[in-house]
Amino acid sequence: MVATPEKIQHLSGASASQERVAVLLMGYGEVESYEDFANYNEQALNLLTAKFAPVPTWVYPPLAKLLAVFDLHEWDHQHDHFISPHNAIFERQRAGVEKYLQEQWGDRVKVFKAFNFCKPYLPEQVLEEIKAQGFDKLLIYPLLVVDSIFTSGIAVEQVNKALTKLSDSSEHWVKGTRYIPSFYNEPEYINLMAQLVEEKIASDLAVAHLPSQTGIVLMNHGCPHKAKGFTSGIDESQALYERVREKLIHRYPLISVGWLNHQTPLIEWTQPNAELAAKNLMELGVTAIVFMPIGFATENHETLLDVDHIIHGLRRKRPDVTYVQMECVNDRPKFLKMVADWAHPQIEALLSEQAVAVNPSLARSHSHHEHDHSHGHHHSHDGHHHHH
Repeated sequence: MVATPEKIQHLSGASASQERVAVLLMGYGEVESYEDFANYNEQALNLLTAKFAPVPTWVYPPLAKLLAVFDLHEWDHQHDHFISPHNAIFERQRAGVEKYLQEQWGDRVKVFKAFNFCKPYLPEQVLEEIKAQGFDKLLIYPLLVVDSIFTSGIAVEQVNKALTKLSDSSEHWVKGTRYIPSFYNEPEYINLMAQLVEEKIASDLAVAHLPSQTGIVLMNHGCPHKAKGFTSGIDESQALYERVREKLIHRYPLISVGWLNHQTPLIEWTQPNAELAAKNLMELGVTAIVFMPIGFATENHETLLDVDHIIHGLRRKRPDVTYVQMECVNDRPKFLKMVADWAHPQIEALLSEQAVAVNPSLARSHSHHEHDHSHGHHHSHDGHHHHH
């Protein structure tokens, strides 16, 4: 029988309404008590340091404990029992992005959060939930660190491991994935960063300090220089810094990048670090310094404790200088709307793409094919793909 156009219309409508996209917002997550911190450090070292240091794995547990000892001093003595606000902020970001996305997509889109290092939101746990809720399309969206290229590599690495564990051998439950790499070059984000700095200076400093005497340290996520051939995000962070600087430099000539490095041994990090950047600006005669994190979208112990620690040290030597520590962009509605806007085209693509059934067991037979008769292997591929 011949299908009439109306019937076809109706069919595609029905199947389209089943199409849903799970947006996976990814951050580091942060332990809220110091006790968990050494363990957190160890996981972070495993994922991060392995990419760029000649460190044998047995070193990680003792090294993590050692680093945690240094941090305890900062964590406890100076900030009596600091509790990181990171996870709460990230949850507000998740909810806000979901609100803006659902204004356009309704409940066809749901936003989940995953933390690289924190239960119960490890990628594997969250993907299990996404699968259980019947989603088969996934938008992977790392949010915390703006350079994101290196960090997101870790996010994708973890998603891949989890998907392998959760795969059904005959047919993969995920029918489509998309990915948003980084927003270091998004004009709205760059404008927002510059605007926040200008507003802060206008409200806190302009009365007492000339623009030429107001130093600005724009803080990026530190990057290792040699990362065993992995692209480490230096280029992206550098480009972000240059673009924000360009917006401010005519009014405020004294601006420096300041990298927030994890000072792990054996690794050469991006320079100047935030402390050195501030000292350099002081030599040029600033009477006030603004520290603005542009490379982090979400507050975390680096933007809070590390920067606070740096300012304490500087204030001891130069009490005559005024120090202003600014917040990350966090859950400002303007930012969350931006984040949702960047996702719309990817969600649209996922909803309109033909679902492709991926059969993981074919990957193995493919790789055997390649070796056995590489001259004729493309014929066999044609056979495999067009079952749908």
